[in-house]
Amino acid sequence: MSDPTANSRQGESNQRKPALSENVLSQLSSSPRPIHLSAPDVGAAERDALLAALDSNWTGSEKPAAEELETGLRHVTGADAAVALASGTAALHLGLIALGVSSGDLVILPTLAPIESANAVRYVGAKPMFVDCDPKTGNIDPHLLRMALRGLANGERRPAAVMIVDAYGSCADYSRIETICNYYRIPIIEDASASLGATHAGRPAGSFGALAAVSFDNDRLVTGGGGGALIGSRHMIERARYLANQAQRPTLHFAGDDLGYSYQLSNLLAAVASAQLNRLGQIVERTRSLNARYASIMSMIPGVSLLDIDNDGFGNGWLSVACIDQDKHPTPQAIATRMAVDGIEVRPAHKPLHLRGALAEEVRVGGAAAEYHCATALSLPSGASMTDFDQERVISSLLRALRPSPDPLSAVIDLKPEINLDPEIDVRNAQPQQHRESQPPTQRAA
Repeated sequence: MSDPTANSRQGESNQRKPALSENVLSQLSSSPRPIHLSAPDVGAAERDALLAALDSNWTGSEKPAAEELETGLRHVTGADAAVALASGTAALHLGLIALGVSSGDLVILPTLAPIESANAVRYVGAKPMFVDCDPKTGNIDPHLLRMALRGLANGERRPAAVMIVDAYGSCADYSRIETICNYYRIPIIEDASASLGATHAGRPAGSFGALAAVSFDNDRLVTGGGGGALIGSRHMIERARYLANQAQRPTLHFAGDDLGYSYQLSNLLAAVASAQLNRLGQIVERTRSLNARYASIMSMIPGVSLLDIDNDGFGNGWLSVACIDQDKHPTPQAIATRMAVDGIEVRPAHKPLHLRGALAEEVRVGGAAAEYHCATALSLPSGASMTDFDQERVISSLLRALRPSPDPLSAVIDLKPEINLDPEIDVRNAQPQQHRESQPPTQRAA
């Protein structure tokens, strides 16, 4: 099997985007002042960190920004060690190798997950087995995970690992998941790419299982414009660090006999990601406030609800997901098409992995909940850089898309009679510049 290249999650994310029609994407790009799904919040702190990395004129293995990022990840997650890598997918790949997963092994993972998760499993020659989601959260269903492990044990087969992919910025129910996996003695690798800053039972995302992977893709809460990291015990992380540098040992002629990979993270990208990580609390506060505003609106609209980001702990608000009743409203695809005309990017949920190409042949437990979620869920713009005016513009466009009328500005949705849905900002008449927030300069945390 040929080695995978260390494509960043940014590149892989771009490959996923044509799930919307080219017509919709062209409408979005040609609309004035587009609002993107998860635009990064970067400013003075990130600029200063990037310039400092350039001024350091690092050479060879000297990567001070990458070392600073690794220190920050240890602080945020409480882990023993971390290694900065070229992408989140590279982190998953090396994490599986560190756990001893190899060709012919079985790895359990949620079916409601991005394709990178399944690709990492296939990179090591293992076979994925999919488990359905909990409809309340979009995360893996612990009850079905238990059923899957019990069935495999009865058949005298033991998976090499369980990969848990935290969805929408919320941790999965690790209290139950860890108990189940510990009983069957199966190691967990956590994909915390979406959940940095979230917690479950008082523990931070990135602290669950034997290893955790994160991504710093451009649409993540903490971004470097690309990159990722693997987090966990020191001996596993040092093994991953060695493999990420082409398995070269620090001798004069760079000796190395193992199969290695070019998975090291650029010091420049690490500098931006490190500055972002220092501002994680501020970013999470903003995304959670956007989620709360969406929740207050969704509670007034029959047939529409917002996924509870705090169902299993404390969510970071990375994405706010509206669940649309198909008996009362258009499909998420139709809503996305309509809102693109207004220059607003919204996206349906990931297509379940068990419905994708050759992956449809893999074994799965359940799948109906993920399929229903995919047909009814719509991710709303939630980036921390959004202004209050931006969010009111999203809400106004969403209301029109939910119940189209000959005069979109006069569209009416049957609301609870005692609740007034007047927007906090009148997006029909006001000029954007009159309502944009005066953004305070960002500063590196002490």
